[in-house]
Amino acid sequence: MALPNPIPDNPLRWDGWKNYNSDDFYARLCLSYDSNPSPDQIEENCRQLLIWWQKKLPLKNQPSNPLSQLLRAGLDEAPAYLAEARTKLLDPQARADFDVLLHSQIVKEAMGEFRKLLTFALGENRLREEDENRLYERGRGLGLTRADMQVAVDAELERLGAERVAATMFVAAALAPVPAPAAPTAAAAGGVAMVMPPGLEGKDAFSEFRRVLRLSKLCLDGDEMTDDQRDALCNMGESLGLTGGQAEDLIDEYLDEMSGMPPTPIAAPGRAAVVAAPAPAARTVSAAPVKKPETAAIVKEAKEPINTSPLARAQERQKYPNFTNAIGLEMLLVPSGMFFMGSTAKEAAPHEQPLTPITLSGFYLSRFPVTNAQYEKFDPSHKNKRAPWADDNHPVVYVNSKDAEKFCQWLSSREGKKYRLPTEAEWEYAARGMEGRVFPWGERLDAGNLANFADKQTNFAWRDSVIDDGFAESAPVGSYPRGASPFGIEDMAGNVYEWCLDCFETYKGKEKVNPRGLGSGSKRIYRGGSWKARATNLRTTARNYNLPEYSSNDVGFRVLCECSDV
Repeated sequence: MALPNPIPDNPLRWDGWKNYNSDDFYARLCLSYDSNPSPDQIEENCRQLLIWWQKKLPLKNQPSNPLSQLLRAGLDEAPAYLAEARTKLLDPQARADFDVLLHSQIVKEAMGEFRKLLTFALGENRLREEDENRLYERGRGLGLTRADMQVAVDAELERLGAERVAATMFVAAALAPVPAPAAPTAAAAGGVAMVMPPGLEGKDAFSEFRRVLRLSKLCLDGDEMTDDQRDALCNMGESLGLTGGQAEDLIDEYLDEMSGMPPTPIAAPGRAAVVAAPAPAARTVSAAPVKKPETAAIVKEAKEPINTSPLARAQERQKYPNFTNAIGLEMLLVPSGMFFMGSTAKEAAPHEQPLTPITLSGFYLSRFPVTNAQYEKFDPSHKNKRAPWADDNHPVVYVNSKDAEKFCQWLSSREGKKYRLPTEAEWEYAARGMEGRVFPWGERLDAGNLANFADKQTNFAWRDSVIDDGFAESAPVGSYPRGASPFGIEDMAGNVYEWCLDCFETYKGKEKVNPRGLGSGSKRIYRGGSWKARATNLRTTARNYNLPEYSSNDVGFRVLCECSDV
C-alpha cells in the first residue's frame, strides 16, 4: 500500500485517502504491517497526508462541489485520525500492542475460513476420518495449529450432535452392491456414465470433489447456490489439488445434475473424458486393486510445503522479531511468500524472461547495504580503499564477491548465526514483494527522494537531466526512506549495486522452491543499480553481472541471515 509520489490531487484518481479512519493504523498512513515502517517513514507519510488534506480545506466552503461531497467528513476528521495513527506507531509499546491485535484478527479470519470447510465436511452429520485429516491439512495451509483446529472440530460436532466415523466403516459399503439411482438413468443421461455414491469413487481429486459436492446437499430443494457457498466450495476443491477453473467446472456439473440435466463429462488433466455405455440396474465394485499407470518418470521427492498464508506470515513475525547485531546491522524479517520472478515489460531484457514462479521461506535481510564502518571491523585495511567522498556511513565499495563472502563467514563466526549473501531470487523478492512492484517503492521513478542514480548532478550521457536526487556520487545509507521496499528494506534501488550468491543462468519458467542458482561461473550476479546507473537499471527485475573478482566504486553488498539460526 505504497503512498504515491506525488499524491494525486484529485481523490478520484487515488483511493488511499479513504483509509484515513481505518481501524488499521498502518492503513491510515498508507503503510502495512509487512513493510516494517521506520519512524522516518511513519513521520513522512503522515506529513504528506496531512498536507494533502490541508489543501482540500477550501472545499468546506463549497458544499455543492462534487469533490466536497465526496470527501465529506474527512475534511474535519482526517487530521485527528492521522495524528492518532502516527502517535500509536511511534510509541514502541503501543505499536507492539497493536501488532498483537492485528495478529489476533488474522487468526480469527483464518479460523472463519476453516469453519466454512468444516461445515461442508460434515455431510449427513458425519465426519469421516479421511475428511478430518484433509481438513487439518487445509487448516495448516491457512496457518492454524492442530490444537486450535481440533478445538473447533470438537465444538462443532458437539453443537450439531454429529459423530466421527472411522474410515473402515465405509469399506464394507464400498464393497456391497449398490442399486443404480432411479433418475436420471444412464440411458436418460444420453449414455454418460453416472456418478457413483459416496465411498465408491477413486482417491483422485476430481472424484473426491464430486463426493464433497454431493455430501453438501446444496440446491436439492430448488434454492440457488449463493456466491459464498460457491467460494467456499472452490476453496475446498483447491485444497484437494484442483485449480480454481477445474473446481468451477465441477460445481457447474453438479448444478446441472441437481437440475436433472445430463452432466457434461469433466476430464482430469492428461485424461480424456470418458463416455460410458448405459449402466446396468445394479453394480458391484470389485475389491481387486486397480493398476495405476507408471508415473516414475514424473514423481518428485515429497517436501514440506512452504506456508505463505497471511496467518503463517504473521506467526513468522512473532517467532522471528527484527534485531540489530553487534556491528550495528539492522536485520529485518522478510516473511515467506510466493512471487513471479522476472518481467515481460517492454523495457525488460530478454534474460529477465520467462516469468518464473518462486516460493521462498522467510529470512532476514539487512535494512541497508554494509557500510564502510561495518566492513572495516572485519578488514581495517579497507579504509585506504574508500572512495574519496565516502565517510563511515556510506556503503562499502571496492569489494569483490569473494570479499563479500569472507565478510559473511567472519560475521557468522562472530555472531553465532548463519550469514550469507542473498540469492538472486531472495534479493528480488525482498525488493518487490508479492505484489511485483516495478521499483521497490512502486511503479514510477519520478522524484529525487526515492533513489540515488545518474541524475542531473552527474555528467553521464545517459543521465536524467530533470531529477535531482541530491548526490553526484554515492549517498549515506538510509538517505531515501521513501524508496523502501514492501518489507522496509532500503537502498535496494540505486546507490550501489549489490552482490548476490548466484552466478548467472537463464530463467527456465519452471516453478521453483528456495532456488539456489549456479554456485560457480564467470558471471556473478549483482542487482539494484547504482549512483552511476540509468533509471531502467533500478527496476527490481533488472539483472547485471560481472567477474567474481570485479570491484568498483559503485558495487557493494548487503547480508542475509537465515531464520533457522536465530
